[in-house]
Amino acid sequence: MNLGLKMRQSKPKAFGLGGPPTLQKLSPAFAQQRRSFAARAIERDAPVRRLDWILFAAGLALSVIGSLLVWSATRPRTHLTGGDPQAFLKKHLLNLAIGLVLFVVIAVVGHRRMRVLVPFIGIIAMLGLFAALSPLGATINGQKAWILLPAGFSLQPAELAKISVILGMAMLLSERVDTGDVERPGNRAVFWAVVLALTPIGVIMLMPDLGSAMVIAVIILGVLLASGAQARWIGGLLFLGAAGAVAVWKLGILSQYQIDRFSAFADPSLDPAGVGYNVAQARLAIGSGGLFGKGLFQGNQTQGQFVPEQQTDFIFSVAGEELGLVGCAVILFLFGLVLWRGIRIAANADDLFGTIIAAGVVAWLGFQMFENIGMNIGIMPVAGLPLPFVSYGGSSMFAIWIALGLLQSVHMRGARSLTRA
Repeated sequence: MNLGLKMRQSKPKAFGLGGPPTLQKLSPAFAQQRRSFAARAIERDAPVRRLDWILFAAGLALSVIGSLLVWSATRPRTHLTGGDPQAFLKKHLLNLAIGLVLFVVIAVVGHRRMRVLVPFIGIIAMLGLFAALSPLGATINGQKAWILLPAGFSLQPAELAKISVILGMAMLLSERVDTGDVERPGNRAVFWAVVLALTPIGVIMLMPDLGSAMVIAVIILGVLLASGAQARWIGGLLFLGAAGAVAVWKLGILSQYQIDRFSAFADPSLDPAGVGYNVAQARLAIGSGGLFGKGLFQGNQTQGQFVPEQQTDFIFSVAGEELGLVGCAVILFLFGLVLWRGIRIAANADDLFGTIIAAGVVAWLGFQMFENIGMNIGIMPVAGLPLPFVSYGGSSMFAIWIALGLLQSVHMRGARSLTRA
C-alpha cells in the first residue's frame, strides 16, 4: 500500500557573504550540482538516511565478533594455517569485505529491480548445484557440496539456492497480488512456488546436505505463512515433510555419518569418543567458560584443539569458553535485533513481494541460528550449518550479507520506512 509520503527537498545553501561574487551569481541548478556529497547524504530522502542502522550495526557487530572467534579457533591449528596464525582471520575479513560490497550493491539496486534477474539467479543456483555433484565438486565431511577455487577458497552453491528460493517464491506468489488482481495468492501460484522451491531441495539431498535442505524447508513455510496462502497448503507441506523424512531414512539417502549423528543426538552416551565427540567437547568448552569466560585466546578446549570444525559449525563453543555466558548473551541479543528488525521490515513493506522476501530471510536466519547454537549445546542434531555472520566460510558470508541487503532494500523502499521505532 503506497501511502504517498512526500519528502521535502532541502534547498541548496547560499554562499557566504565573503564568497566570490561570481559564485553568488550561479544558477540554482548549477549550485545544486556543486553541493558536497556530505550535504546530499544528510538530506531526509537520501538512501543513507533511510538505512536501518540498527539492523546493519547488529549484523556488522556479529561479523566482527565472529572474526575474533575464528582467529582464536584457528591460530593454534598450524596444520590448517600453514604456519600463519592469522591466515583464517585474513580470509575471513576478506570474505566480510566482499559481503559488505554485495550488501551495498543489493541495497542500492533494490529488490524490485531484481525481479527481472530472478530467473537467471535461479538458473545459476541450479547449475551450481549440479556442478557440485559433477567431477568439478569436492567431497568435504561426506558431502559433495563444494566447488574448490584457487588460493584455498571454495564455493557452496546451496547458499545461493537459499536466496534464489526466496526471490523465486516471492515473485510467483506476489505477482497478481501486487497488481491488485487478487487479494491473496491462488492455488496455482502456490503450487508452482512450492515446486520451484522443492526442486533445489531434491538436488541438495543427493549431496547429501541435510542442513541446507532443512533451511530451505523452513524458508518455504515462512514464505507461505507471510504470503497469506491457505492453511491447507501449510498442513500439506508439513505432512509431506514428515513423509519425506521417513522416506529419506528408509531409502538410505543419508550417509552413514549423518545417521550416526542422529543416533548420537538421541543417545549422547552412545559413542562419546566417536560420532558424539564433537558435541561432547563443544559442551565441555561452553560449560567451562562460566559467567565471563576465560578470555580471548585463553580457552583450554579451543587452544588445545579439542573441538573439531570449531571455526565453522562449532564456533559458538569458542564464544562460550572464552567470552562466557555474558558473551553468549551479547551474541543472542544481536541476533534478536536482526530478527526483530527483519520482522518489522516485513510488517511495514508496502507490497507483498517485499513482505515475502523479508519473511523468508527472517525464517532462514532464525532457524539457522537456532540449529547451530542448538547443536553446540546438544539440544539439536548436528546438521553442518554455520552460525550466520559468525562462522568462517565465504559462501555463507556472501549469502548472509546479500540477504541483509535485501532486508535493507525492502526497508528503504517501504511506505513506512521513515516511521522508525
